[in-house]
Amino acid sequence: MPGGRLTQQDRQQIALGLAEGLAYAEIARGLERPTSTITREVMRNGGPAGYRADLAHRATEQRTQRRRPAPPPGGAEPAPHQPDGRDPEAVRAYEELFTTVMMRSGLPKMMSRVMVALLLTDSGSLTASELARRLQVSPATVSKSITFLEGQTLIRRERDERRRERYVVDADVWYQSMAASVRSLVEQGDLARQGVGVLVPGTPAAVRLENVARFLDFVAESLARAAEQAREVLSTKADPDREAGD
Repeated sequence: MPGGRLTQQDRQQIALGLAEGLAYAEIARGLERPTSTITREVMRNGGPAGYRADLAHRATEQRTQRRRPAPPPGGAEPAPHQPDGRDPEAVRAYEELFTTVMMRSGLPKMMSRVMVALLLTDSGSLTASELARRLQVSPATVSKSITFLEGQTLIRRERDERRRERYVVDADVWYQSMAASVRSLVEQGDLARQGVGVLVPGTPAAVRLENVARFLDFVAESLARAAEQAREVLSTKADPDREAGD
């Protein structure tokens, strides 16, 4: 029924709509569903090109099975409730969608899950045991993901009052991400320029690499400038005295 969980027949209609090139909003109207429901359904199950009704239905059933609460072992903490009246199902669906988008941008799955978990936590920080419990993975898996994300300067470590190591995502995480991208682009540009000398300047391959280097230099410089400007603008606090005088 409209508003309830998607049925297998609903998913088959979504697949048909995608095959016909219909927009998400048009598919949603046919099923009497919010457009956001169709968007989440498609993005978490392969995207527009990879969506398969049977596979999507099976994957959803498997996710539902995993979500059913099991009796906690002795001393284990129950799953925390959602604060501020948040809908747990909506938060979970959003977390899955966010993870899928980050994976499509090139970040490995487990690193994406760890990053999203930190981003969606009000405190912006979690311990290794909290991450392992939240994501239902081993501490070793968390450790490997943390090492990767630290290397990208997306997170940092700190000690809390109980001397526990916490992993923190800062407010300027996207600036840090852009800075890491700039460093990577500069490194690639330098490498391309090095190849010009190896392949002899003026040869077709050397000319191609020179063009690659020039392109990467331009993009890196533009991205660095935009990131700095955005950081400055968004971090500038309004002057109360000035506002009062306006």
